[in-house]
Amino acid sequence: MGEHDNVRPEDSEGLRRFTRALLTDLRALEQMLAGGHIESGVRRFGAEQETVLVDREWRPAPVNMKILERLNDRHFTTELGRFNIEYNLDPIEAGGDCLTQMHRQLDALLAQGQTAAAAEGAKMLLTGILPTLMQSDLGLENMTPVARYMALNDAVGRLRGDHFHLRIKGRDELIIDHDNVMLESCTTSFQLHYQVSAEEFAHLYNIAQVLAAPVLACATNSPLLFGRQLWRETRIALFQQSVDTRGQSDSIREVAPRVSFGQDWVRESALEIFQEDLARFRVLIGGKVEQDPFEALEAGVAPELTALRIHNGTVYRWNRPCYGISDGKPHLRIENRLLPSGPSIFDEVANAALWFGLMSGAGAKWGDVTKKMDFAFARENLVAAARQGMGADLLWFDKEYVQAPKLMLEQLLPLAHEGLELLGVDSDDAKRYLEVIKGRVQTQKSGAQWCVSSIDALSDCSRHEGLAALVAATYRLQREGKPVHTWPLAERADAGDERSHCRRVDQLMTTDLFTVNETELVDMAAYVMNWKHIRHVPVEDNQNRLVGLVTHRSLLRLVPTLNEPGRAAVPISEIMETKLHTVGPTTRARDAFQLMRKHRISCLPVVDEENRLVGILTETDFMELAAGLLEEFLDDD
Repeated sequence: MGEHDNVRPEDSEGLRRFTRALLTDLRALEQMLAGGHIESGVRRFGAEQETVLVDREWRPAPVNMKILERLNDRHFTTELGRFNIEYNLDPIEAGGDCLTQMHRQLDALLAQGQTAAAAEGAKMLLTGILPTLMQSDLGLENMTPVARYMALNDAVGRLRGDHFHLRIKGRDELIIDHDNVMLESCTTSFQLHYQVSAEEFAHLYNIAQVLAAPVLACATNSPLLFGRQLWRETRIALFQQSVDTRGQSDSIREVAPRVSFGQDWVRESALEIFQEDLARFRVLIGGKVEQDPFEALEAGVAPELTALRIHNGTVYRWNRPCYGISDGKPHLRIENRLLPSGPSIFDEVANAALWFGLMSGAGAKWGDVTKKMDFAFARENLVAAARQGMGADLLWFDKEYVQAPKLMLEQLLPLAHEGLELLGVDSDDAKRYLEVIKGRVQTQKSGAQWCVSSIDALSDCSRHEGLAALVAATYRLQREGKPVHTWPLAERADAGDERSHCRRVDQLMTTDLFTVNETELVDMAAYVMNWKHIRHVPVEDNQNRLVGLVTHRSLLRLVPTLNEPGRAAVPISEIMETKLHTVGPTTRARDAFQLMRKHRISCLPVVDEENRLVGILTETDFMELAAGLLEEFLDDD
């Protein structure tokens, strides 16, 4: 995201100055590419590890600033959410035991972070999307208090002009509205960097685009969001929609999303992408730019290209070009942003070995991929991989569909071995990590599949108890250090004390609701209650706001007249109760229970800040909770 000293979106003059600096940086980069200033002949790897902070109840812990203060280490940095921390590896030159080096540093930094997190009552977890995260956790109070994040939220909100509308359909379907960019904080990734020369950039970038789908297909780890089972890698759909700056007025025009796979192959150089992104996407935030890049070049100093790097940080290509400086020399990298965090560090390094090996092997063997595959097919392959994981059929070079596991085992894994050998990676190192990919594909047990199978096995638990068990088991098994295809399924015992999963209303409420409109016939409410064996039906208006409640008692008053001939068609608005007690999703369950006892009511509608219904809490929910606690008490006895 660039510097912390950002120009806010309402400062039009500041953004114009920043845009001028950005155009200057592009001209300087063009001169550097033409003049051979970009470092070549060196292959370096890098990685960024995003983590989620969880508390003792396996829920998000918004304490990143306190932990970072304890760490005081340049490797660690903030992310958008207070419940996220990122740490960055030192660049590693390809060759020898570079993969083991990456593994060791990932382990060491995670251990360092865990120590600091424990002092704040938290744990660091590797997961693509935290299963216990709820929409109520995504308010601005949980945004990391850094100016650039608020500036980003303001800028995206101004461009959209309305709420973020999220819709993802998988086994379940999720449709929600949200009023800020904090949806992005749900997504946690393991980002890889591959340094390339200017001359080979276009060729290798296009190869990265082709490889995106098959590599992701066997690395999925994000099947759950807000308790719903969606895509195998739900991060892809969620991230694209969470920072989409397109408003309703853009629905007819062809306006590219800010998170994307791109529009076409790269033909000549990295400059094409930077120019394309500036032409398509408005400057969201600016930053302080002190260096003139042409003066730096004249002095023989590598230009910082600060403006270019800040803007590049607000355009989220899944394979993103990056400019950087190492040991005083400017370089280019391809950043792979597709891979999720977790399931274990062993799995992550195996994913890195696969991608690095394929970039090397395919770069040497495939030739011009733009003549082998239509760009649209590469993009469609990525969507298929994100949706279905290893169940995806991918359209490959022969223009025939091939199953992702078959493609990986028969073509890509051997090519990755060859590529790592070309990079000078020790054969034992290469085999150790690529065997993890082989085992995962042969068993078809990715992190996503482990999550889904675990949730299915926990079907006798409440939703929140099952999700907590899943997170607890993930943490326990990550610490054991084994790859996910060897993991046993999560068990109910992993969740711990059931009382820890019933502290808030949103941990108990029912969200699968049957509602009626205030203008509908009262008989409709009666039939719904009879069919579904429920005693309360919430009433909504045409804007989906809660306006009343039909209860079993209110319907009983109409029973004597239900079969009268010529009875008037009574609208629900005439019999519904309108003086309602409601709670919010973050209300303490104890307070909700006391409210129900005080007013002698058997249900509480749960509403958001705009009085839209998000759930309902009934006395039955508390009875089920009490039964579970009693069972737990008797077992302990």
